[in-house]
Amino acid sequence: MLLRHLLDILEYEELYGSDAVDITGITNNSKTVKPGDLFIAIAGYSIDGHKFIDQAIAAGAKAVIGEKEIGKQSVPYIKVTDSRKALALAAKRFYKNEQNKAIMIGITGTNGKTTTSYMLKHILETCGHTCSLFGSVQNIVNGQVLPATTNTTMDALELQKQLAASNDQVVIMEVTSHALMQHRVYGIEFDYGLFTNLSQDHLDYHGSMEAYFGAKLRLFEQLAPAGKAVIQAQGEWGEAFLASLKQRDVPYIYTLGGAEATLQLSNVRIERPMQATLAEDHKAYDLKVPLLGEHNVYNAAIAFLTARLLGLNARKILAALEKFPGVPGRFELIHHPKGANIVIDYAHTEDAFYHCLKTAEELSARRIIHVFGFRGNRDTSKRQAMVNVSKRFSDFIILTMDDLNGESFERMRKKLENYQLGENGVVIPDRTSAIAHAWELAENGDWVFITGKGHEAYRQSYHLPTQSDKDTVQHLWQRTIASKMLVD
Repeated sequence: MLLRHLLDILEYEELYGSDAVDITGITNNSKTVKPGDLFIAIAGYSIDGHKFIDQAIAAGAKAVIGEKEIGKQSVPYIKVTDSRKALALAAKRFYKNEQNKAIMIGITGTNGKTTTSYMLKHILETCGHTCSLFGSVQNIVNGQVLPATTNTTMDALELQKQLAASNDQVVIMEVTSHALMQHRVYGIEFDYGLFTNLSQDHLDYHGSMEAYFGAKLRLFEQLAPAGKAVIQAQGEWGEAFLASLKQRDVPYIYTLGGAEATLQLSNVRIERPMQATLAEDHKAYDLKVPLLGEHNVYNAAIAFLTARLLGLNARKILAALEKFPGVPGRFELIHHPKGANIVIDYAHTEDAFYHCLKTAEELSARRIIHVFGFRGNRDTSKRQAMVNVSKRFSDFIILTMDDLNGESFERMRKKLENYQLGENGVVIPDRTSAIAHAWELAENGDWVFITGKGHEAYRQSYHLPTQSDKDTVQHLWQRTIASKMLVD
């Protein structure tokens, strides 16, 4: 593709050199440059791609895009105001994604994105539609699971490449606040934008709840002209979100809850399965969801509403939800040999803790034992609130390590020890040892929650030879059964 055809879609300040250069690929990583590539230099948070322009040219880059004034180069240089936006748009043009081949669904919110996306995918596929899925647990295109990515929302270049490869009828995408601020989904028009909820998280990045709120709103600036906003409008932030969309004259808004709700949810029963009543256009439906927790009823309701807007039959949607198989690392339930319930969940906010632990309380847990930690070099302002919620519901707390993210083990250990747990808690820095301690404490009727990591693999080595929280629990289960067999 000629460089000028890529530049047609960009707003750029200056072009130094010819635009008649043939471009055979795009990259923003100087280590992956191939002859004929367009190299896009991005000033990142730890690495500045402009420092590697010479290296990229030496590797065969035919042209360079960047934000900074640089000296004369041996290849064309295009100066832009925002390299991240340029990357997204150039990739969109290069992979010929300017017209959506599929129905595009973007889901944002603090909690519930993953479960809602999986529920929607399950509903649509049960009703005969093919779906691509992009999110924190898996990326799936054309029925094939792609290699895992570091971020929930992959970078713009890889995302556009995968969208071009997709032959699926629907694309469902988790869209994080980071992705919106970093323009990873820039240039994509969404046919449906979903908002699940908002609670404190990522303030180390955004600085304030207002800024975090504003980042989430960006998704709805990318709705297609006939695009639909689907909003969980309950609570302070839900009401504020709905008001903001109305102020922005978003034409098609559909809500779960609120005074003018498109769909009302009522009579939630904390049972197995979870049950509730949905009311739509004066028609009532019985909702049954096999995934425990009131929050998962709300996730199911917003998935139901979206599926209805897509034109699917209500009874078929409800039948699909009743057989929903769940999500790895999201309220994943494992039964302890002594009769306790072990729950592995990704919960890492005050609000998520509340919904997880409250579920066990409402199911008449004999005791609640909670294992969790904090991610290093991340939002520290939410930690005390997380501890407070855990203290409110838990009979015993075990603080342990989560991902250190460059913070030292010893420094994090000292921070954990600063929380006053008294006789109702303990700090066990090794995560697998912490889980093992909870396992040993568990008795019939107890609920043990292991939160924070969910499906994710460990990034540090621990005492037990396991790779994740689920792997650790399965290791302990097998060890317990083997020990019992020896005794018998």
